[in-house]
Amino acid sequence: MVDGSASSAVSAAGGRFGEPPLQQTVAAAGAMRRLAGQLLALEHPNPVVDEMLARFADWERRLGADAPLEATPRLEDGGRNGRVYLNHAFDVGAFNPCFPEYRFEQLDAETASGRVTFDLVFEGPPGLVHGGFLGVFFDCVTQHQSCAAGLAGRTRSLLVTYRRPTPILTELDFDITRAQAERGIVSTARLLHDGEVLCTGEVATASMPPEKVSANRFGRRSEEPRR
Repeated sequence: MVDGSASSAVSAAGGRFGEPPLQQTVAAAGAMRRLAGQLLALEHPNPVVDEMLARFADWERRLGADAPLEATPRLEDGGRNGRVYLNHAFDVGAFNPCFPEYRFEQLDAETASGRVTFDLVFEGPPGLVHGGFLGVFFDCVTQHQSCAAGLAGRTRSLLVTYRRPTPILTELDFDITRAQAERGIVSTARLLHDGEVLCTGEVATASMPPEKVSANRFGRRSEEPRR
């Protein structure tokens, strides 16, 4: 069982599934997510956005000088042309602003629970989370639990049942029950607000040890910058 530091503790042990993100990447992801929310909330043109756009072009040019030659992830025998593959087993939202950021408070092989807040960038209907992001969220947290338990694999099916509208900008609870089945793993996840179930996710995945998961063949981070 893991306490409130579950996410960071498990991520630190997750090198089997990909390279850990840079701390700069983690810090930037949160900032970009917050900034995107502010942009979406603007009601009128703002001169600060013009400044941002001018700087974006310069930042793209400068980062591009250190970018990999190929956008596909490189494998262990693929040389240095591809990009480094980051660990997607745990805490994807911590380093990728396109994913929701969540936190486990309890985590073991059979049950898990935690909290999540969907920022403005995940809005669909007014004030509510877009249903597709809920599917992404359920896939992330159930795979996180399975990878922590040492058996995980490709998602075979994901059924999301919407019971109540899910609000953005509100701290929500989630819990998961996980069981081994004849053909793999079956996880049942719930998202709740003040004890009321908002939606559920039934996730069926393959069951494989880490050494047989495709991400196990990722290429390690190079010791020196490209240039």
